[in-house]
This record gives sequence, C-alpha cells and structure tokens, in this order.
Amino acid sequence: MSVEIERKFLVHADRLPPLPAPEHFQQGYLCVDPVVRVRLAVAPGGEERGELTVKGKGLLRRAEFNIPVPARDAEEMLGLCSRRLSKLRHRLGRWEIDRFPDLGLWLAEIELAAEDEPFERPAWLGEEVTADPAYSNARLATPAGT
Repeated sequence: MSVEIERKFLVHADRLPPLPAPEHFQQGYLCVDPVVRVRLAVAPGGEERGELTVKGKGLLRRAEFNIPVPARDAEEMLGLCSRRLSKLRHRLGRWEIDRFPDLGLWLAEIELAAEDEPFERPAWLGEEVTADPAYSNARLATPAGT
C-alpha cells in the first residue's frame, strides 16, 4: 500500500526567499469520503499533466494512490467535480509551498519518511495545521459555480 506522511504549516509570506516559478494546479473533488481528486497541472514551461488521486482517512498519515491520466481526460473530469480549487505550487528544497490566490492563503507541506522524522524549520514557516481538517485541500475547495 502507498502511504503519505505529510505535515502542513501556515506560511509567513513576507519572510519567503525568492521562489522558483510555480506550477499551476486546477483540482477537483469527485468525492471527499474517501477523497478522490482529479488534478490538471501546468508546469512553468506550459507542459500539462493529469492525475487521479485516491486518499484514505487521516491527516498526518494516510493511504494515497496517484494514477497518471491524460491531461485532456483530467480537464474533462474537472467538469464533473462539485468542488474545485486553484493553486500555485512553488518547490523549495523538500518543501511544497502552495499559494491559493482566491483564498489569500499560503500553506507549506513537507513529506516525511516517518511521522517523527526531524526536519529543518525555515524562518518563513508558521503555525502547524496538520491536524486541522479546515486546511485540507478538499475542505478548502469551493463548490463549483460559487
């Protein structure tokens, strides 16, 4: 079974160093229990890729299955989603820093090999929100058409 161990934090955006160009994500949720997400990603160079993801229960540790799909299929599946989300992702070392322009929110995630794995905490890292379900992408997604 594929397992994701991930910690999530708020970000002090004013303390961030210059960031590399972001990847743009359009995400939709076909289901939220369990989470079934479709994603269309556009790299800084314009290359598109699609992905279907199934996530099990949990906030820190959970089953996760990522299945590549053609970008065109991902785009069509997004039209079936009742919840959608747009975000920009910057990669900085091991960190994925997500900016949600529509929400005025920045979040940072780090994937770990073990729940107790130590990691460096940069000065721009804010409060940990791993255990707060309000910061899950599925919860942050707004119903389509709103």
